[in-house]
Amino acid sequence: MAAQRAYTTHPLVLRRVTVRRVEEVTPRMRRVVLGGEDLAAFTRDGVGHPGFAAPGFDDHIKLILAADGDVRAALPAQLPHGIEWTPAEHRLTRDYTPRRVDLEAGELHLDFVVHGEGPAEAWSAAAREGDELWFVGPKSSLRLPDELDWLLLVGDETALPAIGRFLDERPLDAPAHILVTVSDDAARQELALRDGDTVTWVLAEPGDAAALEAAVRALPVPPGEGYVWAAAESRALLPVRRYLQRERKLPKDRVNITGYWHREEPAAPQTEATPDAAPAPAGIPSPLPWLVARAALQLGLVDAVADAPGLSADALASRLGVPGTGIAVLLPLLAAHDVIVGDVDGRGLRLGAAGEELLDDHEREEYTGHEAELLLALAHLAPALRDGTSPWRLASGATLHDTVAHDADRFGELVEECEQLVFLLTGLTADPLWEDVGTCLLTGPGSASVVAALDDAGRRVRLRIAEEGTPAAVLRGHVPVPDRIDWTAGPADVAVAAKALAYRTDEEAVQLLARLAEWTGTAVLVEASRPDGLSPHAAEAALHAFTATGAPLRDSAALAALAERSGWRVERTVALGWGAEATVLRRA
Repeated sequence: MAAQRAYTTHPLVLRRVTVRRVEEVTPRMRRVVLGGEDLAAFTRDGVGHPGFAAPGFDDHIKLILAADGDVRAALPAQLPHGIEWTPAEHRLTRDYTPRRVDLEAGELHLDFVVHGEGPAEAWSAAAREGDELWFVGPKSSLRLPDELDWLLLVGDETALPAIGRFLDERPLDAPAHILVTVSDDAARQELALRDGDTVTWVLAEPGDAAALEAAVRALPVPPGEGYVWAAAESRALLPVRRYLQRERKLPKDRVNITGYWHREEPAAPQTEATPDAAPAPAGIPSPLPWLVARAALQLGLVDAVADAPGLSADALASRLGVPGTGIAVLLPLLAAHDVIVGDVDGRGLRLGAAGEELLDDHEREEYTGHEAELLLALAHLAPALRDGTSPWRLASGATLHDTVAHDADRFGELVEECEQLVFLLTGLTADPLWEDVGTCLLTGPGSASVVAALDDAGRRVRLRIAEEGTPAAVLRGHVPVPDRIDWTAGPADVAVAAKALAYRTDEEAVQLLARLAEWTGTAVLVEASRPDGLSPHAAEAALHAFTATGAPLRDSAALAALAERSGWRVERTVALGWGAEATVLRRA
């Protein structure tokens, strides 16, 4: 049986509210109370949208602001079921946790830390009755395990709204142990504690990783089954995560750690030794630091320095089983990019800010995971363009589809990348095509997300999985209630291919579509047809797709051409948001 799903999804709706009043909670926290008709079910442009729902204590809504003050120009497009983040040069977005939701009064309370900087805090400081605010979300709510003996809620001042809401609403009846770091005693708040609860306030500067880690380590370990939720500055949470998972050995499904904000490192001051330091040269950045950071992760160097700070270069080499000359090659460049700090020729090696970030699983994957392997394959970009093939195929000798079909770790990475898909599938699960569907055949690494979305939508259809071998084994560990699913391909009323084409060449895509035509007369392709409008790497999306498949991101015309080659015709396209679409095919 698969583990309980960690989140419940919600429809993504753009809503307008106005300021009703502003309250000072403490000298360090300002509360803005918002209200408006959009908090209830409403209709815009002829499309009905559900009322606002944020049942989770750490739900996040995305506030939409504008650097030039023109918020209307910064708004995303509202789809019938979802949001499309259209390009907007001056758009600013910030995530905030609702402190209180009172739908009977039509009110939403947001708390803002008073720190004198940032667009959201500036907006709250200037907020007056009647001012408007637009927001989207939440997209999901955290599901806590059903039975717990205790909870540990850890955070800095930015986590107080979520912690306060948890204690007010008590989604789980278990003792709560609270740890909050504040920069001033004036930031302390009255919390709704019960018998058995504890609260620890720690004075520390915002983002002080050492203080936060020390405070967490000092807490006693309660007996029984527990759960840890933590939210603070992203880098400050890295050593906490390592402590909880490596030393306390809490399973991943009992730890939820979220970076609420990211501290910007100040520019290094000039000294007499470098009064005229030259600016960084213009041009294309060198790939050397990336390759050296990748080697440091693969060798275990970053983890070794994190586990035993203060090592000498020789001791580090001995610990890793690598010749000292090899470590000496890496250390100067690692030091130049703040991965390692200390005397690289002597003792006292420890992680710098960039090295601390590499302790995070997500950051690590950029250097050692599937994305990193695609990046390395780009070394074959020129010959691939000449030969009309994919860089991946030239680099590995096989197509990406052939590779992942026999590599559980790599297919697992594709499945995890598709987990965000569940937040976009409301438009698909609400489509009328499901009214007459009794059986659905699924294929692709996004299948687990489709199962979850159908469950959230109350679509009780029989499910079959077309994957075999390694991909099937991987999906079984991610799909909710796998025992209720038929793990053999066969006839179905509809087939859904969820990101199944994203790692297939055109020829492999045609073969898959022809195979689906043997089992059903209706198929749905769920794919990204254009870059995510909020992604800072949108310009690279087509190149990543080409590296994997030999084809750029396939738009509607490209998908229609593949469908026609395999005996299908496009009936319609359903926009899902964030650049994703569901293309409905009928057998020609």
